[in-house]
Amino acid sequence: MSQVQARLFWESADADRWRAALAAYPAVIVAQGVAELVQLDTWYRTELPAVLAQRSPAWLEPDELLGIVRWKMRRGEWRPRNLALVRANEPDQVRRCSERAFAAVPDPRRPLVELAALAGVGPATASAVLAAYRPDLYPFLDDRVGAAIPELGVPSFTLAYYVRYAAALRERARELGPDWTAQAVGLALWAASGGKQDG
Repeated sequence: MSQVQARLFWESADADRWRAALAAYPAVIVAQGVAELVQLDTWYRTELPAVLAQRSPAWLEPDELLGIVRWKMRRGEWRPRNLALVRANEPDQVRRCSERAFAAVPDPRRPLVELAALAGVGPATASAVLAAYRPDLYPFLDDRVGAAIPELGVPSFTLAYYVRYAAALRERARELGPDWTAQAVGLALWAASGGKQDG
């Protein structure tokens, strides 16, 4: 699907069309043909949220943060330097920052700021962490998804852009009905656009 078609999809209020796109997400993941992506995506969308929900207070382990970064990069662009920076974080720091971030929910900004204290973690990675914990409030920041939402302008990996992006996806989830989360809207739109761009 072209970017123009993805924008037309975003404008659609047809709940059946959105449900079909979300149902197609796993097949689009497979179609990317990227090593480890299917396994990482299954872990990220099903196993990790269940683990986080069992912890009180919630926190993230260093290997879980690395898994999230690997998922994000396999879905998009591989950046070895970012991965190395994330690996360099001390385990206690990962746990403390993530615990503070999760405790700051539902604030639209503070959880991302807390996570950004970790090396190699910017708004996109922070949003991926939060989407695993609270998908109703925090969708993963994906530039392909953002590009399909004309009112947001040019996608930007900044906190200010993310706040507007998340608000737009939460509003669409509200319009689609109670079974929808902001993260599900992002996954459906990504699937409808055909996944990551080449290059």
